[in-house]
Order: sequence, then structure tokens, then C-alpha cells
Amino acid sequence: MAENGLVMVDADGHLLEPRDTWERYLEPRYRDRAIQIDTQDGVEVLIVDGKPLEAVRGRTALLGGIEMDPAEAMRPGKYKYEDGCPPGSYDPAARLVVMDQEQIDVSLLYPTIGICWEGLVEDPEIATAYTRAYNRWIVDFCAHDPKRLVPIAHLSLLDPEAAVAELERSRAAGCRGIYLSPDMKARGGRFLDDPVYDRFWSAAQDLEMPVAFHVVVRDRASFEEWNPPIGEKRLRFALFNFAFLALDVMAAFTQLLTLGVLERYPRLRCAVLETGANWISAWLDRLDHKYEVMASVTPISTKPSEYFYRQCVVSADPDESLTADVVRHIGADYFIWASDYPHVDASFGTVREMRERVAPLPLEDQRKVLGTNALRFYGLDYEGSSA
Repeated sequence: MAENGLVMVDADGHLLEPRDTWERYLEPRYRDRAIQIDTQDGVEVLIVDGKPLEAVRGRTALLGGIEMDPAEAMRPGKYKYEDGCPPGSYDPAARLVVMDQEQIDVSLLYPTIGICWEGLVEDPEIATAYTRAYNRWIVDFCAHDPKRLVPIAHLSLLDPEAAVAELERSRAAGCRGIYLSPDMKARGGRFLDDPVYDRFWSAAQDLEMPVAFHVVVRDRASFEEWNPPIGEKRLRFALFNFAFLALDVMAAFTQLLTLGVLERYPRLRCAVLETGANWISAWLDRLDHKYEVMASVTPISTKPSEYFYRQCVVSADPDESLTADVVRHIGADYFIWASDYPHVDASFGTVREMRERVAPLPLEDQRKVLGTNALRFYGLDYEGSSA
């Protein structure tokens, strides 16, 4: 625990799944379709149900890559997947060492290969099988220290009924939240208020499993019409596409607010991840203003911000410069933070950075943002916390 009694909860840390995770954890009847990292034409390729993810062809180390030189890691074939995988990304004992060094008390853990595959999978049965396999693996990983390592279940919405079954199974196994892809293709083009999801949202609220949208890696960019075809010439759009990954998360979150899902399920909780948090004030203001114009045709009965305040939190990034001011404006109860370890755009020292960002706030508000909000939101117990 950090000084001043601050409990530090990393609300979005990542694991780098060993390359044989799905071969080991899938049911035998699906193992010939396991996610794998193969070599084609001398470079590594992530293969999902027989299809390659071109976005990381020859650059699988960039799925992790903390402290790697990004320019070197971008060179096709220079590194293998494991070159980007520090021990703390796949070994629970090593992860606890990293957390101790970084002064992180609790980590909520999300996938990495798991944020890559959904756009490639059209078969609901294999999509659900992939999530079952991953969820079994992450529960085993976190069993090393379940107080400090918190498993978040990956669920696919391609088969809504199967998603409910896996939600119930993974909650019973120890998972404390749900990761959902924000990508429309990952749910077969359905909107989040589609009636086929009613049982899923109901189960998530009844089992007290917050849902979280997180950025994804895919071949088809959010603004595909603004991009050249896949290939080396597309790399000049890398910054454009990397920055705009956040828009998919913002869109999914905004669907929940404006299409009435959070109104119909008032105990459903939603975390907004890897978009930063400094935008949230302006976005809620904009939504509320546009609601005044569109209220007569919008399926909600009050301002969108009211659902955010009742049911949501947003994750701040260490490199944001206005966090303290935004927290003051919105209120300290609605913010968590994330390290994003061990991805290539993450760094060490995030606890120090976050503490500096929130230092202008009263100590109680610092405690909320840095840890107790996440403990409360996910219903976690941690010795010494005041959640």
C-alpha cells in the first residue's frame, strides 16, 4: 500500500496469453481450431480459426512490448511474440513482483490476444469456446493470489444465450467483471439494445458483474474509408488509427446511455476503458444538450449524464494533463485509472504519474480515484482499504 493509506488499484492491466493457451484450455473437439501463432513466409502471424490477423503480421511482439523500441519492433520479422512478453505478463509470481515495484496493490486483468480475435470469428460456437478457454486460463492465473490478481471474464455476444451461460460459469469460477468488444462485427452487427441481449444485461446486473468496453485490434479500421488497403503503405496511417481506437469504445458506451440499456437495467454497471478520461465532461455536456432537442424520439426518460452518474466510471490515463480539473468538475466518484501494462504504449512509473495528476485534489478524492472507486465498483475486498 502506498503512503497516506492510498490503495492503488490498476483497473486495466493486461496479460499476454502464452501461445498455447487455447490449445491447452479449449475443449478437445475444438482444438484443431485453436488460436495460435504460426510462421508464414518467415514471419509470425496470429491465426484465428484458420484466418490471419494482418494487423500484427510480423509484428507480434507489439502485442506486448513495454520498454521496447517501437521503431525496431515495427520491423516485420525482427522479433517474436515472446520478445514482447516480460515475465510479469504471463507468470503470476512475476506479476506480483512488478506490482510491488510499481506500488500497485490490486490489478484487474484483461486479455491481449483476446482483444484481437473477435472481428475474425463469425461462428458463434467457436467464439464462445474461445472465451471459455481464456476464462479458465485467467482464473487459474489469478488463483496464485486472488486478493491482488482479479480476473475479468472475456465474453462474446455472437451467441447471446451462450454468453449468459458463460457469464454465470465464469462468475462462479471467480471472475469479477466482463470485458466486451465494442466492435459491431463482434456481435454480428446487432445494436446493444437488441432484445436478444435482455437476458445477458439482466444476468450481468443480477450477478453484479460490471461490463467494460476496451479498445480492440483488428484489420478493419474504424474509419476504413479513410485508409488505404492493408499493406506497408498503410503504416503512415498508424497514428491516425491508433488514436481513433478510442472511438469504438466511446460509441459502445454512448449506445448504452442513449438507447435505454442503462435505464432498463438500473443496477447494470459499465466501465469505459482506454479512452482516457479528460473527454468525459465535454461529452456528457454535449449529450445532455442534444437530448433536449431529441428527447421526443429518444428511448430514455432523462438526461444521458444521469445514467453515467448512476452506473458508470471512466478510466484515466497517466499521461492526461487535466485529470484533477475534470475530477473536480464531474466528481471524484466516477474515475478509476489504468497502467495498460505491458503494452508497447505503456510505461513503468504510472503510480507516480497518477499520484502527481491527482495531487491537487483533497486526499479523500485521491483515495477514490486511485483505488477505492474500483474496489467499490467491482465489489472487491482488500485489507486496509476504506472502500
